[in-house]
Amino acid sequence: MNSMDINEVLKYLPHRYPFLLVDRVLDYKVGEYLEALKNVSHNEPHFTGHFPRRPVMPGVLITESLAQATSILATLSSDNHSDDSLFYLAGIDNARFKRQVEPGDQLHLRIDFIKEKRGIWKFATKASVDGKLACSAEITCAERTI
Repeated sequence: MNSMDINEVLKYLPHRYPFLLVDRVLDYKVGEYLEALKNVSHNEPHFTGHFPRRPVMPGVLITESLAQATSILATLSSDNHSDDSLFYLAGIDNARFKRQVEPGDQLHLRIDFIKEKRGIWKFATKASVDGKLACSAEITCAERTI
């Protein structure tokens, strides 16, 4: 089993507070899959306005957490990756939202590699809470020089 704590995650993602949306990698296999966690806290700034009486994690941030996890798997799996390049979000297809994500939830992220061609990577992704699907999407990212 391969895992990463937050200090290792920070080596693979350029994001920092308040936009770092992956807290831990539970397991991964290079070129195949990655499982990660996002702990959802009431202290996150978006909950101030989304929504004050009933805080709900915005769907765009759920998909961003999935995109950040795909970037980690792509970086681990890339044969040509260098410190001068990043994986950028290139597309989100077939996104579906099945349940709300609220403060106190732990978002489990599952990323499965589909294919790679000329630096364009495609993944099947799922975010769930307590084993119940919250979001699924196909995410495409592209490796580009900084």
